[in-house]
Parts: sequence; C-alpha cells; structure tokens
Amino acid sequence: MSMDVAPRLDIDVLLDDPQTRIVVCCGSGGVGKTTTAAALGVRAAERGRKVVVLTIDPARRLAQSMGIDALDNIPRRVDGIGDGNGGELHAMMLDMKRTFDEFVEAHADPERARAILANPFYQSLSAGFAGTQEYMAMEKLGQLRARDEWDLIIVDTPPSRSALDFLDAPKRLGSFLDGKFIKVLMAPAKVGGKAGMKFLNVGVSMMTGTVSKVLGGQLMRDVQTFAAAMDTMFGGFRTRAEATYRLLQAPGTAFLVVAAPERDALREAAYFVERLAADRMPLAGLVLNRVHGSGAEQLSAERALAAAEILTLTGDPADPDDPDDAADPADPDDAADPDDALANVAEGSDPAKNDAGAENLADGGFVDPPSGNAQARNPSAADPDVSPTSAERLAAGLLRLHAERMQVLGREQRTHDRFTALHPEVPVAQVAALPGDVHDLAGLRAIGDRLAVPVERTKRAG
Repeated sequence: MSMDVAPRLDIDVLLDDPQTRIVVCCGSGGVGKTTTAAALGVRAAERGRKVVVLTIDPARRLAQSMGIDALDNIPRRVDGIGDGNGGELHAMMLDMKRTFDEFVEAHADPERARAILANPFYQSLSAGFAGTQEYMAMEKLGQLRARDEWDLIIVDTPPSRSALDFLDAPKRLGSFLDGKFIKVLMAPAKVGGKAGMKFLNVGVSMMTGTVSKVLGGQLMRDVQTFAAAMDTMFGGFRTRAEATYRLLQAPGTAFLVVAAPERDALREAAYFVERLAADRMPLAGLVLNRVHGSGAEQLSAERALAAAEILTLTGDPADPDDPDDAADPADPDDAADPDDALANVAEGSDPAKNDAGAENLADGGFVDPPSGNAQARNPSAADPDVSPTSAERLAAGLLRLHAERMQVLGREQRTHDRFTALHPEVPVAQVAALPGDVHDLAGLRAIGDRLAVPVERTKRAG
C-alpha cells in the first residue's frame, strides 16, 4: 500500500504574512529548537520583516551563530541582516532574574521595590523557583509585544521534556501565590499592628514552629516579609500572565513543533500537538529537523549489500608486480568514482542477476557474476587466489555505506509515517540534515533554505 503524505508546511508563506506577529518554537530538548528559531529569524529579516528572536536556551548557541559576543535581556541588533530591504534582526536571551526585577520595579513604589529586591527569599525565588523561568519567558514576550517595535517575535521556548511548561507557568505561579501558606503569612500584614502580631502568634505558631525547624527561623521571617511586600503585586502577576496567555491564543500567533525523525522525539511532538489543540493554541505545523536523504534511493539496502558482497568475494586478481594491474591514484582512469559505482549497480544490465544475488546472500551464499549460479554457502570456500581490485574494494565500501544510509532513511520514514497517521492534519516541513554543526550566519541561512524547500522523498509502495 502507498504511504500517506502529510500536507506541506510552507515556511515562507508563514513568515511573509504580515498578520503573523509571534512564532513560538516548542519541542523537547536536543531537537534543534534554538537553531530553528534563529534560522527563521534570519530568513524573515532578509525577506523584509523586523524581527526579534527571544531565546531561553542555556547553551547560548544563538549568540555564537549570529556573531554576537553575548546576549542578554536587551535585544541586540545583528549586523548584516536585512540591509537594503527594510528588514532587521534583533536577538536576546532571557535573563530570568532581571526580568523579575524589572516587573517589581515597574509595579511597586521605589521604597517597596528596594525592600523586595533585597529580600533573601525573593532573591532565591527569582533565581530558581520552579516555573519562574517559564513565567518570565511569558512576561518578556508580553513586554516585547507591548513595545510594538518589531512586527515579528520568534520565541525559543525553554528546553524541557515537561511539554509546554511555559503554558502551565501562570497557573502554577498563581497557585503558589494563592496558596494557604502564602495567605497565612500575609494575614498579619493585612490585620496590622498588635492585632496582627497576636493573630500571627496564635494562628500560625504551630505551623511556623514546625516549618522553622525544617527551613529555619530566618527563612520564615524572610518569607513573611516578602509576602507582605508583594501583597499588592500578586494581582498584577495573574493579570499579566492571563493577558499573555490570551495573546498566545490569538490569530497572529503561530506555534511550530520542532522534532527530529526519531521515535522519542516524535512521540513528544505528538504530545505537544495534542496539548496545543486542547489549549486552543494555533498550531502552524511540524518542523522535522535533520532528515537524511540519498541521491540513489532506487538502490535498496538489500541490493547494495548483495552487490558489495559480490565485489568483495569475486573479481579479477590484481598482480602487484604488474604495473598494468596496479591502481594509480593520480590517474583519473584508475580512480574509483563513487557515483559510477552506485550507478553501475543501480542501473546494471541484468537486474535479475542482482536480485538473485540478493536472495542468495540473504540465505548466506553469494553469486558468481559471470554465470549467475550460486556458489558455496560458506564464503571461506571461495578461491583464495581470487581477490578484488582496489577499485572494487572501494566500491564495496561505498555500497555498504549506502546500505546503512538507506536503513536510516527507512527507519526515519516509518517513524514519520506513524506520526502522520496519528495527526494527518498537521503540515510538515522536513529539513535536510547538514553535514556539520551550525555555527555562523551562513549555516543559519542554509537551514532557512532547507526549511523553505523541505527534503523530498520518493514514496514507494510497501
């Protein structure tokens, strides 16, 4: 039966649409989210958009690939991008603590802000409380969108296998701020004066006594001071988080799920797709990174291995003392051409012999090319005086490499087909794998080109 083909994700149409204001790249760790976000930013800017890329990736590869010495909480202009067509590219890296500090400074009077920023519990909370990074990513996204200096914001979400943590962050932080523990700590400040202290001593003495043994009395006092100072700001946290959440659901936002053609990554991608649908987030499609391809897909792995075995076990013996038999690497007539080697096997004059060879090799034997008859099942029974030439050995090695590549392609295709069967409505952009890592703008442009023109694969009957 023929394999289903997923609808194609047209990246350029997405980036060129002026209605697209936010693109969110999400996915599990190690699938190329940061590289994808940066490549999208470069391509969009060179097509005339004013773009800012916000990354939360702690590896800091984005700065290196864009030639910027360091990224911080302030958008930095990337030179040499979009010149002449009105496009611009800025990049920044989320500084979680600095973003939290900015929020405090913007929503508290100077005296209270100083008290909060100096509070030891706040410093611990802003530096590493669970969910703070994801919440601050949403806070920074809201700030960038409110400034309206860019017509496209690309977000590289935090690397996490807890799918879409940044969507859950406002709820988790709200639960923390609304929790009974915080409310009890805030109660004395709300009551005020001696009555407040009496309430604290009577109503909280048992709890504080127990918790203080675990956390320490000083930490308890720091938490109480923090809760009192932050009281008027708790509503602001929830309000802004809810506003950003609605912004993510708006028509101008597009989510791209990024994955690799591997079982675990696509299983995680399927979860992302389902979660986005449940939260009514606008999914643009799937970016499938590092997809392998071949220019000789008509030559199957089985036939390549069969031909390699034939070349290894048979052939004209080479006499090392005969200059006519010695291969001269400097002579182009003696050099083996990998493309010719594959083409000769893929387009052999007698495919029946190749098929017969593959069948016999599958059973443990091999075929004599001149006669097509099966020889001894045990390769060691071959004539010891018959050995392949250097060109044949090279061709055999290339055929084995091709067989390995075809096996990889088959595995990737089966994994992709399983995802497509589960989510046939999700458009897909397949990005051909690069031979090396991306470390500069040229590499990002290459990724952008591959995003726009996904790798094509021949769909074979199975």
